[in-house]
Amino acid sequence: MNPHIITPLHLLFSQTSQPTKQLKMMIKQPHLILGSTSPFRCNLLKKLGVSFTVAAPDIDEKHLPDESPAKLVSRLACEKAEAVGKQHQNALIIGSDQVACINQQILGKPGNRENAIAQLLATSGQRITFYTGLCLLNTSNGQKQVTCETFHVHFRDLKQNQIERYLDQEEPYNCAGSFKSEGLGIALFERLEGDDPNTLIGLPLIRLISMLHKEGIPIP
Repeated sequence: MNPHIITPLHLLFSQTSQPTKQLKMMIKQPHLILGSTSPFRCNLLKKLGVSFTVAAPDIDEKHLPDESPAKLVSRLACEKAEAVGKQHQNALIIGSDQVACINQQILGKPGNRENAIAQLLATSGQRITFYTGLCLLNTSNGQKQVTCETFHVHFRDLKQNQIERYLDQEEPYNCAGSFKSEGLGIALFERLEGDDPNTLIGLPLIRLISMLHKEGIPIP
């Protein structure tokens, strides 16, 4: 075969009695799509060394009445995956959503410096729980794998001058809880408690790898 001629896959199969496993995977393996515009989730997924694209899900992220944090993030993760999946056939869509809670109360975005100071004073010395919903949707058959992973952060005893110095540097006024755990916010923590530190950033890679294995995508 001339190495300079690109042969279509269907012709290549006709020239061999049995197609190789690698060629079968090239045809059957669905396209992987991250249903999130978060640069932090994107960077986490890159760690797995898989090819993927990114799509922005367009959904209403309002809480339902009496909805627990775990049910909220699981539902929103599924809705994000489904919203992206409507535009793609034969794809695996990753949807993810996260909230941070103190005593089962969801921490919202402060919006300004005054509210951020109040939030961080309230979390001083406390344990914050992150609930991260993860959904892997196979659009070729509609099957979904869904989980909610928890991760706990124990905050240091914070003084107001520490909080103000932190806010001066990072200005996390559009971040739930008034901190960026993927940035300098780590300096506010005393210790972490959980199975997968990637969950804290918003994408539980250990569980995602298991989901991808079930879909025939080996990692590594």
